[in-house]
Amino acid sequence: MVSRVIPVDPFDLVIFGGTGDLARRKILPGLFRRFRSGQMPEGAHVIGAARSDMDDAAYRDMVREAIGEHGGSEAKDSKALEHFLEHVRYVAVDARGNTGWDALKEVLREDEGLVRAFYFSVGPGLFAELAEGLRRHGLADAETRIVVEKPFGHDLESARALNEELARHFHETQIYRIDHYLGKETVQNLMAVRFGNMLFEPLWNSQYVDHIQITVAETVGVGGRGSYYDKSGAMRDMVQNHLMQLLCLIAMEPPARFEPDAVRDEKLKVIRALDPVDPDSIVRGQYTSDGTVNSYREDAENPLSKTESFIALKTYISNWRWANTPFYLRTGKRLSARASEIAVVFKDAPHSIFGIDAGRHSNVLSIRLQPNEGMTLGVTIKEPGPGGMRLVDVPLDMTFADALGPEAEEVPDAYERLIMDVIRGNQTLFMRGDEVEAAWAWTDPLIEGWQRRGDSPKPYDAGSSGPDDAAFLINRDGRRWRGVRQ
Repeated sequence: MVSRVIPVDPFDLVIFGGTGDLARRKILPGLFRRFRSGQMPEGAHVIGAARSDMDDAAYRDMVREAIGEHGGSEAKDSKALEHFLEHVRYVAVDARGNTGWDALKEVLREDEGLVRAFYFSVGPGLFAELAEGLRRHGLADAETRIVVEKPFGHDLESARALNEELARHFHETQIYRIDHYLGKETVQNLMAVRFGNMLFEPLWNSQYVDHIQITVAETVGVGGRGSYYDKSGAMRDMVQNHLMQLLCLIAMEPPARFEPDAVRDEKLKVIRALDPVDPDSIVRGQYTSDGTVNSYREDAENPLSKTESFIALKTYISNWRWANTPFYLRTGKRLSARASEIAVVFKDAPHSIFGIDAGRHSNVLSIRLQPNEGMTLGVTIKEPGPGGMRLVDVPLDMTFADALGPEAEEVPDAYERLIMDVIRGNQTLFMRGDEVEAAWAWTDPLIEGWQRRGDSPKPYDAGSSGPDDAAFLINRDGRRWRGVRQ
């Protein structure tokens, strides 16, 4: 296969929080890879903005170090790196005051046709102030784009207030609410598999699908994010955004066109069709120490914490396509493996001609987001050899690294794809304001319910697959979770 790199238009990208962790780990290394590939043009500038007092040279040293640490093998191309750094500038800006805004205005160019974007790689408490500052200091016009990181609000009320504040300064078409899960290659391939192949779409409904599992498992604990995470928990940190977006893509109706609002309209319909979740269909967990790592409460420095580091739930979508088909969602910290998977489990054949000894066999379409991105379709075949009709399940595997060869190793990171989409002005893979509010409207009652009941999360061992109650949640329906594995 030959991949095509289509350069974007020249741009000025300002990264507020340009010295922070996200900029160092993801944004700056991603921009360098896009520059090295030829997608980021010579007419592009990257301007870091933060409170730290440093000049261009000091910031370029920091960027060089960050790319060397997080840029992968491409960071070894010192010639390309030094060329990239020529396009990097720095301005010290006080987001809550007036310092630095005039200097930033001087750095930004006024060239005709130049795209101007501002990445809010800062805490959510600064989003509204930055938006107001850009407008007040004359740095934004009708073509300006802003990129907003999660968390987008803490609940429906705060999300709605933030939407209203941003809308005072920018039109919805200028606001890019980023969820990096939507930039993953496999997530985008999910739409291609569904809507580009006649093979699956006729079967993509409650008549043929038994249930769907969405799993996002992490081996790490909350670590240095303990104080933040203890005010958030797995429901707010993962389910309300990442898992909700995956659920929407797997369940939505085919849009009329592959255009931003057409896709997002269909995703919104899914969220609004979600049933409330019964308390008996929610399991919350909290990891304990295994002797080698801290417990959640130690990491959060809160010995009485009732915040969940794990959640599993069952929900339904009340529409014609998915009536009575359960969706099982789970996510957690300190689990046995790092893995993200969507599993579409099809129903058994209505009648087995092979007898009871053949056992039960279901086709499963597994969409792996990480690690080893790819898709696997489980198919039932006869086990080779004499001695009767013994059936086994084997995978039809499309692991990208195997199917696409060396080019699969160069698949852009999610942030690379999404930042380039911002420059292109393509909002398809970004959340719209009403999507965010609808997700919170579904999530808030669940959180309020367990807080009102005073529920405590179930303990589970670090390195396990979660609390035992999560297994019971799905086992009582005659089903079982797929294994959490690399």
